[in-house]
Amino acid sequence: MKKLGIYIGTVLIITIILPTVIVKTFNFVPRVNSVVGESLEEDNTIETNEITSVKDHEYEVIKVYNSKTGETEELKLDEYIKGVVAAEMPAAFHIEALKAQAVAARTYAISRSIRFADGHPEHKSAPLCTGIHCQAYLSLEQLRELHGESWMEEYWGKIEESVNSTKNLAIFYNGEIIEPLYHSTAGGRTEDAKDVFAVESPYLKSVTSPYEEEAPKFKDILTLTLDEFIKKIQSKYPDVKITKDNIQEKIKLIDRTLTGRVKKIAIDGIILEGRDLRDLFALNSTNFTISLDKKLNIIEIETYGYGHGVGMSQWGANGMGKHGSTYEEILKHYYTEVEIKEIDN
Repeated sequence: MKKLGIYIGTVLIITIILPTVIVKTFNFVPRVNSVVGESLEEDNTIETNEITSVKDHEYEVIKVYNSKTGETEELKLDEYIKGVVAAEMPAAFHIEALKAQAVAARTYAISRSIRFADGHPEHKSAPLCTGIHCQAYLSLEQLRELHGESWMEEYWGKIEESVNSTKNLAIFYNGEIIEPLYHSTAGGRTEDAKDVFAVESPYLKSVTSPYEEEAPKFKDILTLTLDEFIKKIQSKYPDVKITKDNIQEKIKLIDRTLTGRVKKIAIDGIILEGRDLRDLFALNSTNFTISLDKKLNIIEIETYGYGHGVGMSQWGANGMGKHGSTYEEILKHYYTEVEIKEIDN
């Protein structure tokens, strides 16, 4: 009898009490004004954050799979890093931010080259590729074609300085080289790796990300009609039964991370990850709220930040540089309890 009472109590919590709490915590409130931000660079995607030993490895020359040509190239490490910095971060950024990017990119390249010495499963001839699957990379010829000669004259020397002045430097945690993550814009605070990738990392913890307000995607609002919103959801999840009349009952927030990013959301009983909705609506991040205005017949999705939010924010690094921080201070802010030191080759 006692067990039956516990069972009934559990069912009541799941079917009545919990949905009530979820509805109350979901930000489904009226909004009127909307702003549409412009689209800039994608954030890089890094699959793991394991710590790797650099002992007994050579990395002056690294193999890189060219995602466009399908060929594998051998590049001098720092020449590759220059192409990464130029592709991953706006050259107009503060020099200390570019230096921080150079050290992070070098650390990532060495870490991947060691971990996937025999080739990555996605590109078996090399541990690295030139696309955002690893780190974006552009050759001198590609940069000249993309930006023109005036850009080369104004910025290439700055790119070279960021790499040459940080030569042989990488990021270490407890004596081992890390695999650093970085992204465009955190939206005021970075995310803990465990809340995004379900992997605990001692150096990828949530920290404040100041001075990002200049970022084009610091804040964005996507406006849709109710019909457009419902049609988009049903195109991916045809079994959900949502209408204009029941939409507030059918969509419930289940969980956010400590920084406010959506972890799980329920749509007519189907449990989705925050990144599922991010992908479906091409949102800049999972730090979003959904607002309903029934009078205007619109849905607004307000998003903060751009990218997965883990590790170094590039716009935050630029802001910190402008406010007097060195590249070492930037890296030690975004990567918890790390050291910046030279690698013996």
